[in-house]
Amino acid sequence: MKKKLGIVYGGKSAEHEVSLSTARAVTNAIDFGKYEVIPVYITYEGEWRKGEPLLAPAETIEQLRFKKDVEKPDCIDDFLNGNDMPDIILPLLHGTNGEDGTVQGLFEVMNIPYAGNGVLASSAGMDKVIMKQLFAHVGLKQVPYVYFIRSEWRKDQDHWIRKMESELTFPMFVKPANLGSSVGISKAVDHESLIAAVEFALKFDRKIIVEQGVSAREVEVAVLGNDDPKCSVLGEIKPVAAFYDYEAKYQDGNTELLIPAPVTNAVETTLKEMAIRAFKVLDCSGLVRADFFVTDQDEVLINEVNTMPGFTPTSMFPLLWQNTGISYPELIDQLIELALDRHEEKKQIQYTMD
Repeated sequence: MKKKLGIVYGGKSAEHEVSLSTARAVTNAIDFGKYEVIPVYITYEGEWRKGEPLLAPAETIEQLRFKKDVEKPDCIDDFLNGNDMPDIILPLLHGTNGEDGTVQGLFEVMNIPYAGNGVLASSAGMDKVIMKQLFAHVGLKQVPYVYFIRSEWRKDQDHWIRKMESELTFPMFVKPANLGSSVGISKAVDHESLIAAVEFALKFDRKIIVEQGVSAREVEVAVLGNDDPKCSVLGEIKPVAAFYDYEAKYQDGNTELLIPAPVTNAVETTLKEMAIRAFKVLDCSGLVRADFFVTDQDEVLINEVNTMPGFTPTSMFPLLWQNTGISYPELIDQLIELALDRHEEKKQIQYTMD
């Protein structure tokens, strides 16, 4: 008997378009012999639109996106009331209101299994500052950084400029603390570009993190599992652009991916051990892509983890598992099974004092 799989995509996020690309790729790869797939599109405004079971995946996804003339377009009330619920939800949402623990909390309240990370891991993984503080707690090496919020910057901009320029050296990378896919990120090479980069990042978040630039290779690993996570082969990113920005990831197609990454056995061992430590300190489940810097001296520094990495055709996460021996459809199956296992384990929790 087919499982009823709800695919939730879109979202009220700056990464809305990335989510659409992920949804197209996943629905074109999914095994429709195993699943009855119900698409649920969330608009930029936060409206939930549920479609009929998928027959032509990409076409139906686009139809939901532009659908305006339905009698009751917003299906969130039906879900909250338990009407026509899927057996499991595959949330293909990136960025705020999708990858940050908010929608995961909704699914928890609905008591429905969902693939990927839970509330804590999602929220901690989204906030780069909290993430780095947790990494430091378990001794993971990382680049120096400074962070502040919008009101602090507006109150005393000179203080924060002095702090950044005294504690860090150029180049610096200025990022919104709570976005992924390189949205809002700039490389600052001098005083003027640093100020401009902060102002640009503040368009996307109230909290800013400024990281020390480092001369290093960018190496990533995919992690899959719950309590006993496993690592994929390593992959190295060699962008043509100055850094691996949004365009390099999703638009220009000029980024070179080396899979497996040409690193020493010692570096591979260290990197995978650090990835598992990062996975566990954030209490992750299902999947994570962990990103690292490897210096010319083979020092390994953790950059960040992504708790809902992209599944686009050029995304590193599925490519890494493909090169490890797990195909795209198999990867989707495993994520669904991991979600069901986690949901079953939660049933052991007692909620009364009896």
